[in-house]
Amino acid sequence: MRRKIVAGNWKMNGSKDLAQTLVSDVRSQAASLDNGVEVVIIPPAIYVGEVAANAGDLLSVGVQNVGQWASGAYTGEISAEMARDQGCQYALVGHSERRQIFGETDEMVAEKVGRIVAGGLYAVVCVGETLEEREAGKAESVVAAQVRNGLAAVSADQWRQVVVAYEPVWAIGTGKTATAQDAQAMHASIRKVLSEIGAPADEISLLYGGSVKADNAAALFAEPDIDGGLIGGASLIAQDFISICRSVPAGT
Repeated sequence: MRRKIVAGNWKMNGSKDLAQTLVSDVRSQAASLDNGVEVVIIPPAIYVGEVAANAGDLLSVGVQNVGQWASGAYTGEISAEMARDQGCQYALVGHSERRQIFGETDEMVAEKVGRIVAGGLYAVVCVGETLEEREAGKAESVVAAQVRNGLAAVSADQWRQVVVAYEPVWAIGTGKTATAQDAQAMHASIRKVLSEIGAPADEISLLYGGSVKADNAAALFAEPDIDGGLIGGASLIAQDFISICRSVPAGT
């Protein structure tokens, strides 16, 4: 059975007070979840320690990015080992904002994935096409290439540490969301690509992200190849985030 995961990516938002109050609110409400979903909080790196201190046993913690090096003279970077040392279990890699704003390539993503899994963390590998690529009929080929290239460094015994998050770039922070059917079609395509590269495709959790809200989460999570979500803005409001977590079907 694949793990069901709902992860909240705070992006560059938050404060020490939010890290205390929001996480405490989410933790207290997560105690009533009975669908087996794993709830993950991914704050800015500066607040990881604060979030981890308030997460308790009910919440997991992640970082939004790590460097592709183990250590060294890389001012401003943090390593996967540092993230784990601060209580993280997860690390995002390849988010479209990292690709578009900071110029991250598939090759850099692959290097980071290698560091993340070697450091004992779960890698949440983000993939997704732009609106122009979708309208040109290239969505599946673009995402397939990101999956193949970004996971090139994963060895046979490391696949259990890999999660793939499909986030169509045109739906991130725009209020637009792929239909449940379109999202399912891409997730099925991703699972096929994983199988082609020798991964245990049926065991790898696939998440959907891109303007997921409480009112559309249930339809998305009901699809057979969607195992949860990577949530942006809605993760900054405890009740909305927990409502999304509750939308994951139990026993699937």
